[in-house]
Order: sequence, then C-alpha cells, then structure tokens
Amino acid sequence: MRQPCYIDLEQARHVLAEMDVELTPQQMKRAADKDGHGRRKLPFFIDPIEGTLKIEKDALVNIYMKRQVEAERNLRPN
Repeated sequence: MRQPCYIDLEQARHVLAEMDVELTPQQMKRAADKDGHGRRKLPFFIDPIEGTLKIEKDALVNIYMKRQVEAERNLRPN
C-alpha cells in the first residue's frame, strides 16, 4: 500500500506547473479558500499539527486527469 504524500499550496502549484498548468499564488489560494457555502474548489484541508493547508498529491493530479477524461467524453463529433 502506498503512503499518501501531503503537500502545501506552493508545492501543489509546483506539481501543477510540472503538468504545464501555470497558476499564480493568488489563483492557488482562491482554489484552496472556502466559498460562501464552506466548500473548496480543490480538496485542501487544514493540517492538524502545522495548521497549514495541505492536499494529497495524487488527489490533485487525479482531479486534473478526471477533468481531461470528462472533456474527451464530451467532445462533439465532427
């Protein structure tokens, strides 16, 4: 079984940059901040020890891969 790898906002931004998804620090913060309903765009959580926002690295990558698959399925036929 693989151990989870929790990363912070800046590390998440770097992981996305490696996938050619260039985001500014402000864009990452908006994705991690809760909206008016208490929901986040990405599954960041507050680390109970450090008190900082964290996300599981593979969860972040999988979200982007899932959206790519959905986009391919919704492609209009020529």
